[in-house]
Amino acid sequence: RAMFDENGDAVEFATPARPVAVLGLTSVPRAGDVFLVTDDDRTARQIAEKREAVERNALLARSRKRISLEDFTKAIEDGKVDSLNLILKGDVSGAVEALEESLLKIEVDDSVQLRIIHRGVGGVTESDVNLATVDNAIIIGFNVRPDPKARERASREGVDVRFYSVIYNALEDVENALKGMLKPEYEEIQSGVAEVREVFSSSKVGNIAGVIVRSGTITRNAKARVIRDGVVVGDGLAIESLRRFKDDVTEVKTDFEAGIGLGKFNDIKIGDEIETIELKEKVR
Repeated sequence: RAMFDENGDAVEFATPARPVAVLGLTSVPRAGDVFLVTDDDRTARQIAEKREAVERNALLARSRKRISLEDFTKAIEDGKVDSLNLILKGDVSGAVEALEESLLKIEVDDSVQLRIIHRGVGGVTESDVNLATVDNAIIIGFNVRPDPKARERASREGVDVRFYSVIYNALEDVENALKGMLKPEYEEIQSGVAEVREVFSSSKVGNIAGVIVRSGTITRNAKARVIRDGVVVGDGLAIESLRRFKDDVTEVKTDFEAGIGLGKFNDIKIGDEIETIELKEKVR
C-alpha cells in the first residue's frame, strides 16, 4: 500500500539493490522470502496458493520421516521395509565399484535384502535425491558432496545422505545397521561455503584463497574441505588463517570477501568451494 526509502520518503517504485520499507502486508514475511510483483490480484493469489501447496507438501514429507541407517532395524521389525536400498556416488569409478563389491559381500539375514539401485561418478545431484525419494533409499557418497539443489531437496524430503572418505567406515555403518547394532553418531552441519575468486602465493604461509562467502559464516579454526566440480579434493582441513583486508578476524559472514589460509594445503584453484562444517551429535 506504500513504500518508503531509507530516508523515510514515500516512493512509487524500487529499482534493483534499493532498500525500501513496504506497508500493507497481511502477515510478517520471513528473512529470505522472495517478493514477486504481478499485474493483478488473481495472478498474485495463484502464486501464493502454489507456494502454500509446496510448503504443505514439504511439511508432510518431513513428517513422513524416510528410512535412515539408525532406524532401519526398527523399520524391519515393524514390517515397514524388507530391503535396504542404497544409491552410491563416488569421485572415481574404481572407488564406486570397490564400494559396491564390498557392500554386496556383507552377510545379512535371508529376510533382509541389500540392493544397490543406482551408482555413479560425481557429486550427489537432485536426480539422485529424487530417486532416493521414490525408492526410499539411502545415499552414500564417497569423497563427493551434494550440489545446493540436492542438499535442499534432501533436507525437504527427509532423505538420509551420508558421506565418507574411507570405504571401511561406510561398510561398517551399513553392516551395523543390517545387524541392528548401529549407534547414533555425529552428523555434519554445513556452517559456511565460500567461493575461491583469486589465489595468492606466499613464501611464508603458502597459498591464500581470496574468497567471497556464498552462504553461512566462515569461522577461523573451523573444520573445512575443498570441493572442485562436486568432488572433494581436500578433506580434514582447518581454516588456519582468516583475514579481511589486512585484519585478522574470527568470522566472515555471507556476501563478504576474505582471505583464507588452509595451512599446508596448497591445491587451491579459482572456482573451488571451501566448505566449513560443524559436528553435531545426532539424537536418536
